Amino acid sequence: MAFPATRLRRLRQTGVLRGLVRETELSVAHLVYPMFVVAAGPRRTPIPELPGIDHLSIDGAVEEAGIAHALGIPAVLLFGLPASKDAEGSGAWDEEGVVQLATRAIKAAHPDLLVFTDLCLCEYTSHGHCGVLRADGVVDNDATLELLARTAVAQAEAGADAVAPSDMMDGRVGALRAALDDHGLTETPIVAYSAKYASAFYGPFRVAADSAPATGDRRGYQMDPANALEALREAKLDAEEGADVLMVKPALPYLDIIRRVKEATGMPVAAYNVSGEYAMLKAAAAQGLLDERAAVLEALTGIRRAGADIIITYHAKDVAQWL
Repeated sequence: MAFPATRLRRLRQTGVLRGLVRETELSVAHLVYPMFVVAAGPRRTPIPELPGIDHLSIDGAVEEAGIAHALGIPAVLLFGLPASKDAEGSGAWDEEGVVQLATRAIKAAHPDLLVFTDLCLCEYTSHGHCGVLRADGVVDNDATLELLARTAVAQAEAGADAVAPSDMMDGRVGALRAALDDHGLTETPIVAYSAKYASAFYGPFRVAADSAPATGDRRGYQMDPANALEALREAKLDAEEGADVLMVKPALPYLDIIRRVKEATGMPVAAYNVSGEYAMLKAAAAQGLLDERAAVLEALTGIRRAGADIIITYHAKDVAQWL
């Protein structure tokens, strides 16, 4: 019926009424908190590019994971900064590598907290690319798959509750699933960075993770920001190869992709609210240009409304306290 019989404002009058008819829920249960673990260094070292986020020693990571767990955050995502790097990124699959050590320590101290491990070579390679390079400087896709598979096994054997490949090599989900299964790790889920775009929003992360390419860029393997149908192809291929969760990264500039992946696959979808998105809101709030709490909750609610079941965000601890 038309106005005046139909008045949509009737259900907006009070907070209680609005809550009763709210369509999208944002809760701590949807959040994953990323952490940067260093092989050596102080317990905590602030990261200027990411206000409120620290580089953490192993002990510091255990402490930070405990804080997250106490706030009700169900999972953390670990990124490792090794003591040394080489052309192949061998620190990634070292049984005593930084992520493996941190995973064991966190799971021993907080067994109910889920530990996801980012699975890529960029933090471990001397050249900063996500795989091994051919003589012409191009990433060798198929040679990289073997190294990613070794890394997945090492991380899972260290106790990771899920591995999260972020390299964007073709065929890597199938290679990881086969390797995990061959080692009796059939229960380890794969949270695949399925639609990872070659984005300008990764800048603060690349400083924090010391993972910027020494030469060239990653547009040869990460996705063109202009493409949507290609994201659906990537997501469907990952699903066919055995992915358990599909991820879209970044989140806010790609809300349409989150929605399309969710509708096309019906699978659990994660969205990574990346470093640049976080840093923008922090910078604007620091200048008094917006209300940080309101803006963050609105942004993350938008990501949920687009269809994300899981949000990986540096805001996780703040949001847990606000909610």
